[in-house]
Amino acid sequence: MMPEVWTIATALPLIWAAVAAGGVFMYVLMDGFDLGVGILFPWARSEEDRDLMMGSVAPIWDGNETWLVLGGVVLLAAFPLAFSIILPALYLPITFMVMGLIFRGVAFEFRFKAHSSKWLWTVAFSGGSLFATFFQGVVLGTFVQGFPTVGTHYAGGSFLWVSPFSLMTGVALIFGYGLLGAGWLVMKTEGTLQAWARRAMGGVLLAVLAAMAVVSLWVPLLDQSVAERWFTWPNIAYFVPVPILVVLLAWRLWLSLQRGSDYAPFLYTLGLFVLGYTGLAISLFPKLVPPNLTIWDTASSASSQLFLLVGVLFLIPLILTYTTYSYWVFRGKVKSGDGYH
Repeated sequence: MMPEVWTIATALPLIWAAVAAGGVFMYVLMDGFDLGVGILFPWARSEEDRDLMMGSVAPIWDGNETWLVLGGVVLLAAFPLAFSIILPALYLPITFMVMGLIFRGVAFEFRFKAHSSKWLWTVAFSGGSLFATFFQGVVLGTFVQGFPTVGTHYAGGSFLWVSPFSLMTGVALIFGYGLLGAGWLVMKTEGTLQAWARRAMGGVLLAVLAAMAVVSLWVPLLDQSVAERWFTWPNIAYFVPVPILVVLLAWRLWLSLQRGSDYAPFLYTLGLFVLGYTGLAISLFPKLVPPNLTIWDTASSASSQLFLLVGVLFLIPLILTYTTYSYWVFRGKVKSGDGYH
C-alpha cells in the first residue's frame, strides 16, 4: 500500500524505484535494437548486408548494456530484500541470458577478422542475440506473474520461470526486439538493405501487436487486483488512452513505412515500447515483488538510500553524457567497410 504520510524515508524508495525502472527501460530501448539486429541477422540477403548490419551497432552496443548493470546494482543496493527473493527464482534464465550476451559480445570481436570460421561467429552473433532476448522475456514474464513467498523468503522452486505466460513473453520480446532492430536498420542503412528492413518491419509489426494484445488480456487474469485496477470506474477512464495510443502509433508506423520515412518508423517503435512499459507499470505499481511486497516493504534503510543517491546524482548524468556523445559521433548512415578492423 502507499504510505499515508510522506517523509524523506517514504519518498526515497519511490525515487529509487524510478531510477531502477528508468535504468531497465533505457536498457530495453537501447540494447533492444542491437539484439534485434542479431535476431534478424540470419534472414539477411547477403554476407555484405550482414556486415553492414553488424557495423551499424558495433560502435555503441557495449555502452548500451551499462543501463542493465545500473538496474541490477540499484536493485541490490536499494532493495536488497527484493534482490534476495527475485534472484533465486531467476538464477537459470539470467544465467542463460548472460551466456547469450557473452557469445554475442565475442562474435563482435571475431567475426570481422575471421575468414573460414566467419560462419561460426555469424551463428554466435545471431544465436546469442536470440538466446539473450528470449530469456530476458522469460525474466519479465516471471516477474509479472509473481513470486511465492513465506514472510520475506522465496518459497518457489528453480523452475518457476517455466510457465506458459513466461515462455510466451519470451517469444513476444523476440518479435519486439526484431521490430526495434528493423527500425534501426531502416534509419541507419540505405539501398537494398534498407528496403529489406522496411519490408521485414511491416511483417513483424503485426506479430508485435498480436503479442501486446495477448499480454494485455492475460495479465489481468493472473491477478484480480490488476483486473480491478484496469477495468473499474474511474480507473478505466484514466487508463484507456494507453491502448488507444498503441493503435494510433501502430497506424502511424505503418504509414511511415509506406511513405519511405527513414526516422519515423524507429521513433514510433520506441513509442510502442514506452506504452507497453507504461501498461506494465500501471498493472504492477507499487509492487516490486508481486503479488505481495511493495517497494516500501523491500527497501533498504533511509540512510543507505540517501547515501547511495548522492553517487547516482553524479553517475547518471555521466552515463547520459557519454551515451549521447557516442551516438552523435557515429550518427548518419552506415557505409560498406564501416566497423571493426
